[in-house]
Amino acid sequence: MVNEIIVDVSPGEIRVGILEDKELAEIHIERTNHQGLVGNIYRGKVSSVLPGMQAAFIDIGYEKNAFLYVGDAIPKKEYSDDESEVSSNYEEYNITDILKVGQEITVQVIKEPIGTKGPRVSTHITLPGRNLVLLPNADYIGISRRIENDTERQKLKKIAEKLKPQHMGLIVRTVSEGKEESDFVEDVSFLLKLWTKIKESENKGPVPRCIHKDINLIYRSVRDLFTWDVNKFIINNEKEYLKVLELVEMISPLLKNRVELFQKDYKIFDYYQIETKIERALSRKVWLKCGGYIIIDKTEALTVIDVNTGKFVGESNLEETVLKTNIEATREIAKQLRLRDIGGIVIIDFIDMNNSEHQQLVLDSLKQSLKSDRTKTIVLGMTELGLVEMTRKKIRQELSTVMSCDCPVCDGTGKVYTGETNAMNILREVKEHMNCKPAKKFKLEVHPTVAPAIEDNIEELLNNFVENKDKKIKVTAANDIRPASYRIKDIDMD
Repeated sequence: MVNEIIVDVSPGEIRVGILEDKELAEIHIERTNHQGLVGNIYRGKVSSVLPGMQAAFIDIGYEKNAFLYVGDAIPKKEYSDDESEVSSNYEEYNITDILKVGQEITVQVIKEPIGTKGPRVSTHITLPGRNLVLLPNADYIGISRRIENDTERQKLKKIAEKLKPQHMGLIVRTVSEGKEESDFVEDVSFLLKLWTKIKESENKGPVPRCIHKDINLIYRSVRDLFTWDVNKFIINNEKEYLKVLELVEMISPLLKNRVELFQKDYKIFDYYQIETKIERALSRKVWLKCGGYIIIDKTEALTVIDVNTGKFVGESNLEETVLKTNIEATREIAKQLRLRDIGGIVIIDFIDMNNSEHQQLVLDSLKQSLKSDRTKTIVLGMTELGLVEMTRKKIRQELSTVMSCDCPVCDGTGKVYTGETNAMNILREVKEHMNCKPAKKFKLEVHPTVAPAIEDNIEELLNNFVENKDKKIKVTAANDIRPASYRIKDIDMD
């Protein structure tokens, strides 16, 4: 597989696209006036403690208080075989025994503020390096679940045990597969120095404040994404290109020859056809190659995906047609979840299958397709209604939230009033206007979709609802008016 990282540096915005065999697999966006919070460490103050929710709100200096759950405020005891998550029995703890209002506390943002919710934070600090993640407040070793070879896992665990600082933890990242002890020494040294600097900053300065800010999107992409699986790292800004070369020289010098400066007379995202792929990633309907399609709808609590056969009629029988459509849909669904960065609960309504073997084939295909996703996913299985339940870890805002907002006309519902409904609403208001004004002639401007319905009902309005029968009204269409709005002018008063 040919993998490429394409970086577009524009005024006020950085965009990073990850291409896999020329197809857009991920898109990351960071804006100067709205940089992400995940990874930042703050010295905060407990604003309120909620025993009924087993949680607390922490003032970190952000516009909304951060949410700290009891499970993120107590020591972690076990490693959950993931690069960033661990588990602990929090039921034996009470949040009121751990935190008090006004108490100062050091926390790290683990989830971006989304919608009306503030950021989520944890006391389990993680400091990612190139090959390792340092856990200053834990004491265990973990190996990335993506490293599946048992011999390799054991080798890396022994190396980590040898290098692990006392009373701290280490997680060996996926990129470490195949590496030796010498590859980790600088990582440990750098991360320990970074933690020492953060600790020294804890008690220096006002509270709340940020005491450590994670690196920007470009350098995170180098640190976290630019591995031996990536054939090219292409960037369109010479200044940032030189900085990337310096960083690669420090962390993985053999990859320097894969870094390229884009100097063509094209916009970089247009040249790699990423812009059109982003537009597709915002579409509600996504067509499958077989002729079927999926519909992706977002609610406040979950994402619902519906699979349809569309134009695909199959070749042999209905069961095979349904199976083929559903199998292809699993691959596209996994791709869209990753591309759109959809998190939380996901419900998938596949086309009905009566054959239990076919159902299992679809579930297996979905799980296999999700393996390429770096974000943790869990497929819970199929319900009695034939719906597949799954979850995907939510860390940052979804692509649709970053790039779009609710329509000011439909308020995000995707529905607007018909021309006839708008016409009736406008006529009711116009009637009141005409009855309380001395003028006898009026000019009414409405949207072109509303004008015909207004004209169809204007005679009834004048005959039955306007008190002065001599009054007249002229209706004209205007493209600059919203369908539900209007302008009325008293001609006699000019």
